[in-house]
Amino acid sequence: QVQLVESGGGLAQAGGSLRLSCAASGMTFGNAAMAWFRQFPGKEREYVATINWSGGITYYADSVKGRFAISRDNAKNTAYLQMDSLKPEDTAVYYCAAAMRPARLITSPRTADYWGQGTQVTVSS
Repeated sequence: QVQLVESGGGLAQAGGSLRLSCAASGMTFGNAAMAWFRQFPGKEREYVATINWSGGITYYADSVKGRFAISRDNAKNTAYLQMDSLKPEDTAVYYCAAAMRPARLITSPRTADYWGQGTQVTVSS
């Protein structure tokens, strides 16, 4: 079965950096659009960034544009989210998502076919 396993979350100071990883198995990773979402307590999951199957197209939520970077390594079946200039308001549980073709990108939770279990990111001021 398909598994998405996130890692790399933890505690960071404001202005610091973290790098999240999402390791995929049980799927043809090169055929999947990937994305990162985050969820604040009591709120719905919100889109952060997405990348197409080749890595040639990326989009970001306005709140993270210029600070976060999504990437992928199809040889390693892994997607990444590099988070720089972190702010306390970035504190959330971060989820990896995958959508198989014909999906090109994922900007809504409804588009995702698979989800990871989530990893906590906490940014202290």
